Amino acid sequence: MVKNEKQPDPRLLFGKRLAQLRKELGWSQEQLALESGLARSYLGGIERGQRNIALLNICRLAETLNVPVSQLMDFENKLD
Repeated sequence: MVKNEKQPDPRLLFGKRLAQLRKELGWSQEQLALESGLARSYLGGIERGQRNIALLNICRLAETLNVPVSQLMDFENKLD
């Protein structure tokens, strides 16, 4: 890795991955919010990469989406 090479913001990558998995289920942000107990506006911020999500909320979202946490974090080569 070159030091001057700018790496993508992991918050953006995580948000895109979350949105991708949510859409694969055919869920709206509102439905994911209701199922997970997290605020819809908070989820929107996560998906836009504006929030630095806590580990507990990552675990909560993975459980709600019925995927392992590692699948939420697997954003390399998974995003279009």
